[in-house]
Amino acid sequence: MPTQRKSMDNINNVTEFIFWGLSQNPEIEKLCFVVFIFSYAVILLGNFLIIVTVCIGSLYNSPMYFFLNYLSFVDICYSSVIAPKMITDLLALQKSISYEGCMMQLFGIHFFGGTEIFILTVMAYDRYVAICRPLHYMTIMDQGKCNKIILGAWVGGFIHSIIQVALVVQLPFCGPNEIDHYFCDIHPILKLACTDTYEVGVVMTANSGTIALGSFVILLISYTVILVSLRKQSAEGRRKALSTCGSHIAVVVIFFGPSTFMYMRPDTTFSEDKIVAVFYTIVTPMLNPLIYTLRNAEVKNAMKKLWNRKIFL
Repeated sequence: MPTQRKSMDNINNVTEFIFWGLSQNPEIEKLCFVVFIFSYAVILLGNFLIIVTVCIGSLYNSPMYFFLNYLSFVDICYSSVIAPKMITDLLALQKSISYEGCMMQLFGIHFFGGTEIFILTVMAYDRYVAICRPLHYMTIMDQGKCNKIILGAWVGGFIHSIIQVALVVQLPFCGPNEIDHYFCDIHPILKLACTDTYEVGVVMTANSGTIALGSFVILLISYTVILVSLRKQSAEGRRKALSTCGSHIAVVVIFFGPSTFMYMRPDTTFSEDKIVAVFYTIVTPMLNPLIYTLRNAEVKNAMKKLWNRKIFL
């Protein structure tokens, strides 16, 4: 009985975690503060502009822009789970987060991150149908099916995240409580547990790895088929298809490259992890609006119409 009581006390011993942050150098942290507050502003404004353009600019009924609308919303949510806390911590003397706050952040990261992976995969399938089966496109990707697909992406992200969090909350944390990162993520947290986490790490890696690698393989197959089928298209058709797919491929590479590096390996951490994490937590959500607007004539035209409408009203 005393042993069991001691075990329970150990589980509840850690009430907060301390982040080491991106750097221990105050000057570098001040520079990072300026850079990341600008980046977060671009994320919010850019993705919000896409959402407004799609919803008001008569693009919402198109499956491609329907999914782009939700991708922008997920990007805002995903970055908001991490960026505000990270930015304020850059100027804080002690970068702390409560145990409950850490678990909520962990849930949010994997919920929105998993949902984004599924949406990017669905967008690849949408491009495959549009290019390879254009006559049946609106039948296959009707509004009802798109609603079910996007619901499935949210449910998939939730299931993925709840598994991750459920495996972490049952671990005992009795100290130390310092996380060598700037947010609560799986590998740094597992290093602090007062028990052997090998089996938990394997399950988590299998969970995240299956989603990341499986989705990446589906994306590669989709775009390989698309590129092969483009040989039969006219020059104008190839140009338009490559422009649209090029935007998506750029987003996929920027997002999947760093995230695969982070989650497709066992329970180990590297000094480069924090820099790599910046790419899929800050850089990708910031570049998504730029990539999809600068390389998409239809979105740019819709934005111009909204801007002109606002001027002349």
